[in-house]
Formats: sequence, structure tokens, C-alpha cells
Amino acid sequence: MKKWHVTEQSASTQIAAAAVIAFMGGGIFWAIQTPIPWLLGPMTALLLASRFKRIHLAWSAKIRDTGLIIAGYSIGMSFTKESLFQITDQLSAMMLYTCLIVVFCALIALFISKISGIDYPTALTASIPGGLSQIIIFAEEMKDIDITTVAFFHVIRVLMVVFFVPFLVFSPLFTPDSSISSFAMLTDTVPQWGDLFPSIVAFGLVCYLAAKLGEKIKLPAPYFLGPVIAASSLTISGVHGPLLPPSLLDVSQFMIGGYIGLLLKPEQLKDKTKMISLSIISGLLLICASFAFSVLLSKQYDLSSLTSFLSLAPGGMDQMSIVAHEVNADVSTVTSYQLFRMMFIFFAVPAMLRLVLKIRWNKQEKTSRKTSK
Repeated sequence: MKKWHVTEQSASTQIAAAAVIAFMGGGIFWAIQTPIPWLLGPMTALLLASRFKRIHLAWSAKIRDTGLIIAGYSIGMSFTKESLFQITDQLSAMMLYTCLIVVFCALIALFISKISGIDYPTALTASIPGGLSQIIIFAEEMKDIDITTVAFFHVIRVLMVVFFVPFLVFSPLFTPDSSISSFAMLTDTVPQWGDLFPSIVAFGLVCYLAAKLGEKIKLPAPYFLGPVIAASSLTISGVHGPLLPPSLLDVSQFMIGGYIGLLLKPEQLKDKTKMISLSIISGLLLICASFAFSVLLSKQYDLSSLTSFLSLAPGGMDQMSIVAHEVNADVSTVTSYQLFRMMFIFFAVPAMLRLVLKIRWNKQEKTSRKTSK
């Protein structure tokens, strides 16, 4: 994102103007009932508005970090003892299918890199399934990764997953689960703002300190992963914090979406037609691979086809859990698999990318030495 050399007052004005435009975008997306409107709406509105050179907009990283802490707390709260027992019981399967999906994504990234000329670290980050906002923040922290390309691929895949997966699970290909998990029944109660206080103050402070600690020890996406670890640890230990109302989660998406909108630079994207085609192909291949793996998973643990597919579907954990609840799948199992994959990706993928980048730098150094001789 551009760093504006402006006074404090003008910076505040630019942030306020960006907030108004982002709110209008979110409102429009909400009115037309698009998926995750308060993330995609502000992102799209600011992406378009920032193309006008006379309009100067800004977004504070602190606003984004606050949104990430809220999202991290919410996801961490879903990690219950039931989820922990589920992970323990099916840990080998979670590891196997997560690794298979990551390897498949690595092959897709190799194909994309060869066809398009995109460097492999960027192609790999663009192909790995994960939450849109978290992957973008992660990509921003890594050097030599084209954030615009990564965001473009993930936005296309998010739209495909959110539209296609619900369509698929309601189709005759899948049979509904006959039982409802306890976690699913809990979600029938919609949390209210009045239920947050005063306990949310203590939990909020813990999540903030966890984010700062994560930043200090160089945890990937610390303002997201730190609160996830803190909130999940408290929940598993029996200390239950208040559930967040949907409107507060919308606010967190708004905070993150506005930042991403100004971060994207579509004018830097080369050969847009080819990029659109490749991103669609990549998304379709990943959805098909997830379906194939889910067939094996359902037979291995006698799970319903709905539960196994949503457990491995390349969408965000929150979105897949909502879909699972709507179609009467086992939400606890879906949440466990999605959360395990998210944690695995955030711990394993950075190491993988650093290794790829190190190999790449070593090759470049050898080439430059040979050229100099």
C-alpha cells in the first residue's frame, strides 16, 4: 500500500473517506445478497475508487489488525473439547488428506508457474486453500510474493467455492446426515451484543497480548493466529468466552476488506484474460480433488458424503461450517478438519515457501557468479 506523506489531519480525512466508500460497497453487496458481503464489498469498492488518481484514500494497519484479532478470537472459540477429541481420533486422516491437498496445490502451482510465467512462490501462495484475508496478510509478510496475483486467485476461488459448494451439497450427489451435532445445535442461538460484557474485555485483552507475543516471536499472521491459539487454549481448558454476534464478525470483515482493497494493484496484473482463465481452472481442479479425497474419507470413517466433502472443501472454516449446519452435516467434524488444515497451512506453508525462496536465491547467486566470470 502507498505511504501517503500527509499531515495527521489529512490522513484521518483519507481514512474517513475510505471508510465511507467501503461501507457503501459492503451495503450494496449485502443488499444484493452476495457471499461474505462485508469482506468483498469494501474490498471491491475501495479497489475501484483507488483507481481515480484525484481520490486519495488510506487505511490504517491498526484497523486491519483489530479485525484480525476479532476473527481469530471467533475461530478459536469454535475449537471445543469435542473438536480436540475429533482431531485426536482422526489425526492421521487429517494429516494425510491435508498433505494430499497441499501436494496437489503445489502441482497446480507448478503448472500455473510454467504456463503463465508467474514465479513459483507466488503461484504456490495463490493456490494454497485458506481464508482469503489470512492468506493475503500472510503473503504480505513474505518477500518476493506478488500480493495482487495472490489476491486475484483467492478472490476467484472464494467466489467459486461459496457459490458452487452449496449448489453441490444440495444436489443429488450428496445424502444428508441423519443426526445433528451438539455444536450445530449451539449455533441455533444467535449471540447478542449485550451478552459480550463484561467478560469480553478480559478475553479481548488476552487475545491482544497473544497477538503482540506472536508478532514478537515472528508467528505467521500473528494478529490472527495469536488470538486463535489463545482463544482455543482457553476454550479447551474449560474457560468459555462469550460468542460474538454476527454483526461484530461483519465489522471485522469490513476492517480487513478495506485494507485489502487498497492493497491490491490490478494495473500490475499482466495478461488479465489468462489470469482469469488460470484462476478458474485452478479453483475447479481443487474442488474436484477435494471431492475425490472426500469419497475416500467417507469410506474410511463411515461419514456421510456431505460431512466428508465439507470437511475437505477448499473454503474458509466459518463458511463451510455455516453450510454444514444448513444441510444438517456433522459440524463438529467439518470444523475440526477445516481448523486442522488452517493451522497446518499457517505453520507448514511458511517453512515450505522459505525453503523454495532459499533454493531460488541460491540458483540466482550461482547464475550471477557464472555470468560475472
